Amino acid sequence: MPPSAPPVLHWFLPTGGDGRDPGGVTAVQGRTSAATRRRADVDYLAQVARAAERAGFERLLTPVGLGCVDPWVLTPALAALTERIGFLVAFRAGLAQPTLIAQQADTFRRLYGDRIALNVVTGGDPAEQRAYGDHLPKDERYARSGELMHVVRELLAGRQVDTDGPHVRVTGARLHEPTLAAPVPLYFGGASPAAEEVAARHADVQLLWGEPPAAVAERIARLRAKAALHGRAPRFGLRLHVITRDTSDEAWREADRILAGLDPEAVRASQERFARMDSTGQARMTALHGGSADRLTVAPNLWAGIGLVREGAGTALVGSHDEVAARLWEYRRLGIEEFVLSGYPHLEEAYRVGEEVAPRLRALAEAEAEAVGEGGGEAVGEGEGRTEAAATATATVSAAVAVAVAEPVASEGAAA
Repeated sequence: MPPSAPPVLHWFLPTGGDGRDPGGVTAVQGRTSAATRRRADVDYLAQVARAAERAGFERLLTPVGLGCVDPWVLTPALAALTERIGFLVAFRAGLAQPTLIAQQADTFRRLYGDRIALNVVTGGDPAEQRAYGDHLPKDERYARSGELMHVVRELLAGRQVDTDGPHVRVTGARLHEPTLAAPVPLYFGGASPAAEEVAARHADVQLLWGEPPAAVAERIARLRAKAALHGRAPRFGLRLHVITRDTSDEAWREADRILAGLDPEAVRASQERFARMDSTGQARMTALHGGSADRLTVAPNLWAGIGLVREGAGTALVGSHDEVAARLWEYRRLGIEEFVLSGYPHLEEAYRVGEEVAPRLRALAEAEAEAVGEGGGEAVGEGEGRTEAAATATATVSAAVAVAVAEPVASEGAAA
């Protein structure tokens, strides 16, 4: 994807419940009432899915965990209730054999075409893994994920698989008449050395969490170098929350409201649980704020308050629509090609982000493409010119979006 091309936008499906506030939604962590006021039933989740579809998002990330509705059961039901939007179906590697996973994915694409991608989750909470019956240590879990991804990819490509690995052993595996016209990309996450080695070898898209731009740039550079050793060039996606409003003051007032509503006991319990996890990504999220509400703005417009109580992705871009678009574009210029976004509540915020932020991103892409064409030169390289981009992006958006924001939200195709 050229540096001036608009990013692909996905939305998050709150399958543990939804509300105006973040909080615990896992069975192991405990469930926060403010975060689960809206029950994760088919009626509500179909509303979110249709809103995201109308707002132009490409796919819906459906998480996996003990506190979530099972994605393999839910997503076909929602696919039947929507027309175009795809599903990024998360599954926990090692809890089912790869031939079955490939068969499930192939059945989905046979019924609904190219509306499925897979998000391979290795697991970062030993307590939850044990609850699932999985007792492997962390690095072995990642090794197993890599073996599984290899088998799934080969089967979905229509090839027979015979393998005898340390963790995955299959003989004579082959799908019956697979739907090869609809490829199934493999998304993957993980920040440890073991995880990055798996990503370099097997991921189509490596998902990162919302760290400051310099940290994201460093990870992209390292992962690209690792992948190049295997002759591969994965894409990169970023998982972020968004608090976007007409003005910056409005957005920060909403962040302050969320922070004021967090129960100190819930913060303490969440941070203690996160400290017991063996997830490098979770440790990096926690290190941004150190469990304290005193230093939550960790980069311009990047706020870590959500991570006080929510596991996993715990940062949000906070600001006016122009500012949020500018910061997303800054990440885009670092090499991020896809964003998985979310906001509380997910129904209303899907419309807000689709109607206000997505057009501004399109305007930024168009403005940069025009500048490159008129100048006869090249766009600033991915990872280069970040300081200049951050300083000028908001002004560029303000000048470019006057026409774009007046256009109706697209009803089909990816939001850009």
